[in-house]
Amino acid sequence: MPEKNVRLEVMQQLEPKVDGFIDEFLIPVEKIWQPTDFLPNSQQETFYDEVTEIRELAKELPYDFWVVLVGDTITEEALPTYESWLMDVEGINQHDGGTAWSRWVRYWTGEENRHGDVLNKYLYLSGRVNMIEVERTTQHLINDGFDIGTDRDPYKNFVYTSFQELATYISHNRVAKLARQHGNKSLAKMCKIISGDEMRHYNAYSTFVKEIFTIDPSQMMIAFKDMMKHKIVMPAMFLRESGDSIGDAFDEFSNAAQRIGVYTGQDYIDIMKKLIVRWDIEKITGLTDEAEKARDFVMSLPARMERINQRIKISEKITHFKWVNPAMVK
Repeated sequence: MPEKNVRLEVMQQLEPKVDGFIDEFLIPVEKIWQPTDFLPNSQQETFYDEVTEIRELAKELPYDFWVVLVGDTITEEALPTYESWLMDVEGINQHDGGTAWSRWVRYWTGEENRHGDVLNKYLYLSGRVNMIEVERTTQHLINDGFDIGTDRDPYKNFVYTSFQELATYISHNRVAKLARQHGNKSLAKMCKIISGDEMRHYNAYSTFVKEIFTIDPSQMMIAFKDMMKHKIVMPAMFLRESGDSIGDAFDEFSNAAQRIGVYTGQDYIDIMKKLIVRWDIEKITGLTDEAEKARDFVMSLPARMERINQRIKISEKITHFKWVNPAMVK
């Protein structure tokens, strides 16, 4: 049987469990937080005072912090790209009334959508950010799409989403800590709760992979190796400002995140290590020769990458983005 059909068969075999995963890892609309819970209520007389407080506290946050917060917001706002990509994965199938898998993608999207909403409104109210440039970058990122190297393969896509959800947990959690250090408790609370969503989503996608390992361990191992060998590209890899070429802004955004310790090369390596432990890679049995070689590659990769990472130097020079006017921040 062709490998492609085996993947579809595995997705169909797992489908009866998916509604249980929705109940376990996602939260009903009526119970989950909404952006308004963390923003000034425009129906209240206290609205203007609360906006003034946001603007005053925002003055204490440094330049690289704003660049990272804007980049994180834009990445969250590009959600239409991620949903359309996942809906095309083999076995998801949104046609003829959809399946439990397509329900998962829609419900996950609904949760993720709140992140961009709340951060965008915060940026707007803060008065520190050039919103028209942020909005142009967001539209460019959606227009440009992405290619994460997974094709329609569910195995590779679930490795990617497991990795990315853990990466976004780290990023939002670190931003929350920095905001708190600068006395901005409301922004810290907002980013902390977003990071909590990302951790739940990581737990879900990594569970999907673990389930696949029990059914089709050799092909799942090879898919894991393929994703690690070609590197996990970031969702914002095509980030650009208005007037620039695709991807021009990504490296400098990444440098800003590394300078303030929000997301670093070491974090990438640590996520690999966590996934190796999460999926018990060392203990999986019944692998083909090719899959055994794939396991050997995966197990040795973090140490190799750590040696390379130690030699990489991040530029200390702050890059000025159109998103953030240097005169408006520290």
